[in-house]
Amino acid sequence: MDFKVGSLDTPKPANGDVGSLPANHVSTLKTSTSSTQLCSAEATLGRHLARRLVQVGVSDVFAVPGDFNLTLLDDLIAEPGLKLVGCCNELNAGYAADGYARSRGVGACAVTFTVGGLSILNAIAGAYSENLPIICIVGGPNSNDYGTNRILHHTIGLPDFSQELRCFQTVTCYQAIVNNLEDAHEQIDTAISTALKESKPVYISVSCNLSAIPHPTFSREPVPFCLAPKLSNSLGLEAAVDAAAEFLNKAVKPVMVAGPKLRVAKACDAFLELADACGYPVAVMPSAKGLMKETHPHFIGTYWGAVSTAFCAEIVESADAYIFAGPIFNDYSSVGYSLLLKKEKAIIVQPDRVVIANGAAFGCVLMKEFLPALAKKLQRNTTAYENYHRIYVPEGLPPRCDPKEPLRVNILFKHIQKMLSGDSAVIAETGDSWFNCQKLKLPEGCGYEFQMQYGSIGWSVGATLGYAQAAKDKRVIACIGDGSFQVTAQDISTMLRCEQNTIIFLINNGGYTIEVEIHDGPYNVIKNWNYTALVDAIHNGDGKCWTTKVQCEEELVEAIETATEVKKDCLCFIEIVVHKDDTSKELLEWGSRVSSANSRPPNPQ
Repeated sequence: MDFKVGSLDTPKPANGDVGSLPANHVSTLKTSTSSTQLCSAEATLGRHLARRLVQVGVSDVFAVPGDFNLTLLDDLIAEPGLKLVGCCNELNAGYAADGYARSRGVGACAVTFTVGGLSILNAIAGAYSENLPIICIVGGPNSNDYGTNRILHHTIGLPDFSQELRCFQTVTCYQAIVNNLEDAHEQIDTAISTALKESKPVYISVSCNLSAIPHPTFSREPVPFCLAPKLSNSLGLEAAVDAAAEFLNKAVKPVMVAGPKLRVAKACDAFLELADACGYPVAVMPSAKGLMKETHPHFIGTYWGAVSTAFCAEIVESADAYIFAGPIFNDYSSVGYSLLLKKEKAIIVQPDRVVIANGAAFGCVLMKEFLPALAKKLQRNTTAYENYHRIYVPEGLPPRCDPKEPLRVNILFKHIQKMLSGDSAVIAETGDSWFNCQKLKLPEGCGYEFQMQYGSIGWSVGATLGYAQAAKDKRVIACIGDGSFQVTAQDISTMLRCEQNTIIFLINNGGYTIEVEIHDGPYNVIKNWNYTALVDAIHNGDGKCWTTKVQCEEELVEAIETATEVKKDCLCFIEIVVHKDDTSKELLEWGSRVSSANSRPPNPQ
């Protein structure tokens, strides 16, 4: 008899929701009496791990070899449907897994013990903060060395192998130390399923001598995962919906705001359903850009306090009720804690909890079930959107550049806007690209990613590599500052090896501009590189690559035309030379407010 379980082997989860199980695919399996018997060469721990990765939707593992993981890498390479992508360093491998997970729903990376593990740790911490399920695999010590009081290489010289584990415990939701074959199957399956359920990274250490050994627990093709869906408490859901509907239906001009946890809650479609039903104006928090259709008729832009898009903050902050779905209010998203919001006006919907103003809180209520249920109970109210429509004045265009006038950043982004389509995706590096990319109007289907919660400078190079490897149907446009690029530039090499056709705009303004606007000093000035020559040297005639340096609008127009036509199959690296003080007005405002928050004096004791 056949039975069906949720298949995890599709290339991308529905709606781009991280860690979601596609709803429109099923895999038909035979009962255990007819399960495939594997030959002993394939019935190993390493091959089991590789097959599991393929099952959950991973077709690329970003890796850096080291003596403790080499045999395991052999097993990963041997698995059909799985490609090993060698990165230049572990940090970039982690960032690539991060970018991959944003597109595909889950990512994976593989490094060696301690020297590799501690190098990738920063990227895993960033993925944890952004709720991305990444399977971080480490080749561990020989199983015979545990408990022997021996000192191993690649460690800090102590006979304690737990240093790496202790570091990962704070930035992963599950840790598996696989140093025997008897429970390896259970540990691996538990780790991977926990990553998917919690939408957080997990750590799996595999002893270097175990990967290739056959074992009976791996002798059959593993049954694909079928994760039991989380369900709301039905009474709690009903009570939360009634309370929220009563609160919102009394309001005169309510609004909706999307937050970044829409993704982990797998509630993007549910939020859209509510927006369609209620008629409220719809804004997004900055780190939720790309999670809500910007072509929606009631979309009003990014709500980011004092640096919101035009007329958005005025509508949100003057509302008498607002529903925030999945918000994160930190010092960056709140512009130094300066948002003009009042708790008594707010309904806060988290992935599994609803709080009504200063009143009741409802636990065990899933956002993806709460929002559609609320949509059925709300009275349609377009008052706030009509107010927005009345006061809205279309944004002006930046002044035209004179012939051969030095290029301005606002002119650059005017032209990037014209490049966007449903077949493109934008990666915005930490820095002024945050603010300039926020103002881009995304066509339906256009991807958008940046790392706001963790804000790691240099993240975008690896993330661009990973995202482009996962989303081969899109051409990625990455906006990267020169300071950030200097941190992680090496993996341009891996992009070329993978034959990617990303367009990278390297914005060269001579330093760490975002830090300048928070607190300036000589440490924010960096050594200028010949960036195009560097990329040409990395290219070294191997692969498809085109570079150019742009200093005026005429050169920019020509460069974009070349990148999108003649060189559309190439990795295109366009260095944009701009003045060191050419920043967005939003960064100037944001930087001063964040600086003020950072420099608050101690409270009196």
